[in-house]
Amino acid sequence: MTVTTTDPDTLVSRSFGHGARQVLALHCTIAHSGAWRGVAALMENEATFVAPDMFSHGRSPDWDGQGDFPDLMTRAVSNLLDSPMDVVGHSFGAMLALRLAVKHPNLVRTLTLIEPVFFAVAAQDAPELAPRQSEAMRPVFEALEAGDAALAARLFNRDWGDGGTRWPDLREESRAAMIRGIHILPASNSAIYADRPGLLRPGVLQSLKMPVLLLRGSRTQDLITVVNEGLARRIPQAQFKVVEGAGHMLPITHPGETATLLREHFASVADETDR
Repeated sequence: MTVTTTDPDTLVSRSFGHGARQVLALHCTIAHSGAWRGVAALMENEATFVAPDMFSHGRSPDWDGQGDFPDLMTRAVSNLLDSPMDVVGHSFGAMLALRLAVKHPNLVRTLTLIEPVFFAVAAQDAPELAPRQSEAMRPVFEALEAGDAALAARLFNRDWGDGGTRWPDLREESRAAMIRGIHILPASNSAIYADRPGLLRPGVLQSLKMPVLLLRGSRTQDLITVVNEGLARRIPQAQFKVVEGAGHMLPITHPGETATLLREHFASVADETDR
C-alpha cells in the first residue's frame, strides 16, 4: 500500500561520512538522497552529510497533493536544522536551501546553491529568455496533464539529466523512481517561476550574511547562468564558480570538482568543533 502524507515529520533522511562538520544536502527533482554519495565519500573524514529524501522520492512517503509542496518541503527540511550547518542544495533542492537561509539565517553557516532553478530571477533580469524556457517545458507539462507520467519523466530527464544515459538504458527501478516523483514538478512552480515565498522582495536576499557559493556547469542551460549571476548581484557575500565540462547534474557527474569547491567554501567559516 502506498503511504501518502502532508506531515513534515515523516520525511526520511540518511547520512554519509563521519566528519565533524555537519552538512545538510538537498537533492534535485526525481533524484534521491543517494545523489550526494559520491561527494560525501570524498569528504567522509571532514564532514557528515545529512541528506533527506523529498516526499515522493527515495524512502520518504508520497506527497498526497494537498497544500503547497515547496512550503511543505521547507518545513520538513527545517526540522533537520537543529544547530548551525553548511547547507547545500542542487536544482530544486537549491531553492529549498535558499529559503532555509532566509528563514533560519543563524542556523545556516554557509550556503551553496548548485544550479538553482529560480527562474523568477531570470524573469526579472532577462525576460526575453522566459518564453524559451516555457516552450521547452511545455511537452513535459502537457504529458502530465494527459496523465502520462512516464513520458513526462522521460522528457524532463532528457532536458535536465546528465546526458550520458538514454532512458531505455536506465535501470527499471531508476525509471520507476523518476516517474514516481515527476508529479511534484508543476507543484513547485509557485516557488520557481512565481516566487510566491517572496525571496525577491527588496531587502530579502540582500539581508543574507553567510558566505554563499553559486555553482553551475559550463555546459548548463543559459537560464541557469542568468539565475546564478542574478543571485550573485543580490546576495552580499555571494561568489559564483563554474565547473568546466559539467552540465546540470554536476554533483553526480563531477563529484571531485564539487567536493573541492565545497571544501574551499566551508573553510571560509570555521566549524564550532574546530574552535
